[in-house]
Order: sequence, then C-alpha cells, then structure tokens
Amino acid sequence: MLRVEMLSTGEEVLHGQIVDSNAAWLATYLFDQGLPMTSRETVGDSFDELVSVMLERSHIADVLIVNGGLGPTSDDLSSEAAAKACGVELIEDAEWLANMEAFFAERGRPMAESNRKQAQIPANAEVIDNPIGTACGFTLKLNRCRLFFTPGVPSEFKVMVEQQIVPRLHRDHPALEAPLCLRLTTFGRGESDLASELDVLPLPEGVTIGYRSSSPIIELKLTGPRSQEAAMREVWERVREVAGESTIFEGFTSLPARLAERLLEQNLRLAISEGFTGGLLNWRMQNAAVPLTRGELLPGSCADESLSALLARAQNLAQSSGAQLALAVGNVVEDRLSLALHTPGGTSGMTIQYTAGRHGQQLRQETIAMVAMDMLRRYLNEWPVVADYPWLSVVEKV
Repeated sequence: MLRVEMLSTGEEVLHGQIVDSNAAWLATYLFDQGLPMTSRETVGDSFDELVSVMLERSHIADVLIVNGGLGPTSDDLSSEAAAKACGVELIEDAEWLANMEAFFAERGRPMAESNRKQAQIPANAEVIDNPIGTACGFTLKLNRCRLFFTPGVPSEFKVMVEQQIVPRLHRDHPALEAPLCLRLTTFGRGESDLASELDVLPLPEGVTIGYRSSSPIIELKLTGPRSQEAAMREVWERVREVAGESTIFEGFTSLPARLAERLLEQNLRLAISEGFTGGLLNWRMQNAAVPLTRGELLPGSCADESLSALLARAQNLAQSSGAQLALAVGNVVEDRLSLALHTPGGTSGMTIQYTAGRHGQQLRQETIAMVAMDMLRRYLNEWPVVADYPWLSVVEKV
C-alpha cells in the first residue's frame, strides 16, 4: 500500500485562525483518485520544526505533500527547510525567475525584489509548474519519500495537484485504482444503535465499514477494492436493511435536494410556516430548488401554539397559497414544540417535549428542521408521517 501523507504549514493554520480547506479537499480528491491519504500533520512557521518533521516523515511516508510556505515573506520557510533537510544549498532557478518577471510585466507591475525568493529551490529539486501564480512548486527525493511542495493559495494548490502531482503518481504507480465507496445517510437513529447491528457483519477482505456523525445525521460508508465489488454489494444490501426507514438518501446529495426531485416528479408544491426554526427550513428548501409557493416566519410567540392550532395553520396555509403541501413548525412554549404537515389526504402532526440540553441553538434548529423535512419524506414514501425517533419524546400526535 502506498503511504501518502500531507504536511500543512503556517501559524494561522496551526492555531485555527483559518480553516485548512486545502487538507479537506486533498483528502477527498486523493481518495477518488485511488491514492487515499494515510495521515496528515500541521506545523507552524518554525524552521527547526519543519526540518524535523520532513526528516521524520521521509523515513515513513512514500509520498509527502507539503502545503504552504512558498511565498516571498520571511515566514515562508518551506524551501529553505527542505534544503536543510536534504543537506543541499538553495539555488535560483533562472527559468522560473524569467516566468515571474513575465508574470508581473504582463500585468504592468514591477516585480518586488522579495519575489526572487520564490524562484529559489533546493539544488536537488525539480520545478513543478504553477500556471496561475508566482510561487513555483518543486519535488525532490529524501530517504524513501517523494516530497512535493505546493503553494497555500487554494486555486494554485488545486491546479498543481490535479495537473502535476496526481498524474505523476499515477505514472509512477500504475497499479493503483480508486477504491469503491458505497454510502448512505441516515436520520433518526443513533450511531451506536446502527453500529450494534453493522459492526458484527462479516466483511470481505480489505473492506471496511465507517461512520461519520454530523449531528443530526449519520453517514454510513462501505469502502474497499473494486475487485471486491460483488461481495460488497451483497453486504450493502444488509446495510440498507439495517438502516431501513432512517435512510434519507444514498450517494452524494442532500435531503432537500432529494425532496425537490420527488416533488417535481409528482408536480407538487410546498408552503412553509416557521417559528422555532427561524427561516432555516425555508432557506434549505430554496437552496435546493424545492417548488415553493410561500414561506412565512412567525413571531416568537403566537396566541395559540397547540397542536390543533398548528394543524389548522398548515391547512389554511396550503389553501391560501395554492400548494398541495404545507409544513408548519411552531414555537417552543412551556417545553412543548409542535410540527404539522398538510397533504391532500389530510393533516398530521406531533407535539414533542423540547429540552434545550447541552446543544447550541443552531444545532437544535437544524435538528427540528430535519424532523420537518423527514415528515415530508415519509409522506412521499407513503409511510406514517410521524416517525418513532428513539431520542425524541412525542407527547401528542395526530
């Protein structure tokens, strides 16, 4: 197995002042290319630490992609640290210097003297082209490891990975292929509940089952070599059975997007009335191009927040807006919160016991919005609209 690692650099990345979006993108892209990342690490703008980590990983990794530290300022240390780790000098690459001078000349700007630093690479390195920026990438061999050095600017980094690094890795390792990954997303059951039934499944050689919890949803993944596809498909049928009605979609989509497809297929339109969710439900539906006729946001408290009142509100909203379907989410009153769905076949809903707990307001709103969307999903599947969620205390339902 090829061991591919990433080293992110920079104090702002290390201390969380910026989100390392490059690392997340690279992990996904490499996985899809059959080059799954084995590990990743982050160091700040410390010359000694950079040298130490490069030397350490060069004895362990087959490939190390170093991101950041190729700029023109004094805290950009990747090139110098790489030269130190290899025991060589920095040299100025005349061809890249000419590219940089042309880059600035085309834009009618003089090149600052500090930019010359971006043409300096270790003497044993090979330049990697950067067609949209001034920092050249480079690659070199250190001990058992092939290191690639890339700029931190996301657009430059992605182009370099896609056009320069991954094609080279495929050329050097032609036997590698993208693994097969089957995935589905669930709502309504806990991770431990699902794992208790799935972790006991016998898996083909080289196949793993994984869980990604992003409250209030849980993603299930079955990953393995494509040579095991037939056996994986058999296991996947069992995964589907275990997930059951909690499966809200398969693959790379979202529940709002899936609802939009289903509503458009059936020529149905939806109206939404929101209290507690504060417009979040309407926003998610609009972004997914759900066919909406009206969205209304209720004040923090209304004269009547009972379930019967909310059922009537959903029915009236559908009639007044010309929609066949209407979702209504009430406000929290005395630890009670009601939701209702009006359909051509009638109006259903429930009142739940609402407990603030340790989660923040945004997550609680996300969860209630998901419950509302799940009511709609269940109606479209011709199931009972009100589900039995183990973690939700329903005190009244219609």
